[in-house]
Amino acid sequence: MPGTFQSLRVRNFRLFVIGQLLSGTGTWMQGVAAPWLVLQLTGSGVALGFDTSLQFLPILLFGAWGGLVADRFDNRRIQLVTQVCYALVAATLFGLVATHVVQLWMVYTLSFLSGCVTAIDMPTRQSFYLEMVGPDDLTNAMSLNTATFTGARIVGPAIAGVLIGVFGTAPVFLINAISYLAVVVALVSMRVGDLHPREHAARAAGQIREGVRYVWRTPELRLPMALMAVVFLCAFNFMVLLPLLAVRTFHGRSSTYGVILSLFGLGSLVGALVMASRARQPDSRRLARLGVVLGAIAVGLALAPSLGVAWLLLPPLGAAGIAFAVAANSTLQLTSTPQMRGRVMSLYTVVFLGSTPLGGPVAGWVGEHLGPRVGLAGGGVIAVAASAFALRVLQRVRSPARVLPSQLRYNDA
Repeated sequence: MPGTFQSLRVRNFRLFVIGQLLSGTGTWMQGVAAPWLVLQLTGSGVALGFDTSLQFLPILLFGAWGGLVADRFDNRRIQLVTQVCYALVAATLFGLVATHVVQLWMVYTLSFLSGCVTAIDMPTRQSFYLEMVGPDDLTNAMSLNTATFTGARIVGPAIAGVLIGVFGTAPVFLINAISYLAVVVALVSMRVGDLHPREHAARAAGQIREGVRYVWRTPELRLPMALMAVVFLCAFNFMVLLPLLAVRTFHGRSSTYGVILSLFGLGSLVGALVMASRARQPDSRRLARLGVVLGAIAVGLALAPSLGVAWLLLPPLGAAGIAFAVAANSTLQLTSTPQMRGRVMSLYTVVFLGSTPLGGPVAGWVGEHLGPRVGLAGGGVIAVAASAFALRVLQRVRSPARVLPSQLRYNDA
């Protein structure tokens, strides 16, 4: 695919991708170990859903302020701080598990603290892509970074599944803590003069409300954001439903869950690479079509009669999910103005991750009491319906080509 790796010619971005590859592997290893620890402590799908929701509740509560931080301050320096904080949380979890004093409330507390870091880190990191590569390579860079992170999803869960089976969860948390140092080294090694700095927002009253009004008043942002909110809320509860699918439906062990996440990650890698080869122009219709595909595959997975059939459906589900997320991200970034980009991406973070505190417990309850198949199928049907509705709205609004809001200077008047 021509142009798939074009943004890697930028030295700063190459460093960033290498750091993310190493750190992402640790993150996905912990993504297996943490839910498994909760299931070991409680055996409860509801507890698993609640823990997942605590990881993302701070994003729902404070995500908009995280975007404001990204608009006001140096994004590279902010990320240096967030990576160290992530490492401290993982190291603490390792210490608690290794000394056999871990209790459920401790896991809940650390999940919440990790979410507080994410509320600042994610909008900052999303805004930083443009500073590293510039607008022409933005979608390609985001897709490649997503491919790196999802590629780590192939390796990380498989390693974690083996380590947990042999040594327990403690070593996984330690490896994740160490892996964050790779991102720190990458950020420190960047050539600051090669970045594309943007104008930072001046301190003023009402800036968060200003960002919300901006999205609401811009149709090219409002409809995609609404569709994302529905799909992310109802159909992206994989970290709650997939471990329940492995244990409750197919009666597997930690290695079974590791294989499930690895296959899901393999599909995500392919989906991200395909998106990297696409044109950079935002396309809400493509976003809605991807939502239909995602929902349909989720329903297919819910109906899978055996583990073998489920394994065949997991890669396309991962590909559709990551393609939807990348399309959503690039549509918002390329449509928003530079002065508002951090706040727009913070709202994206809120609907992407902040929806989990609402959807996670519901998915956990449904998965425990009605079965994970019902949770997957219900989310899939809602995603198909919402995306089909968005396509119908877009067909009614076939406006001629026009200048994107990102090409204009934002005026609040």
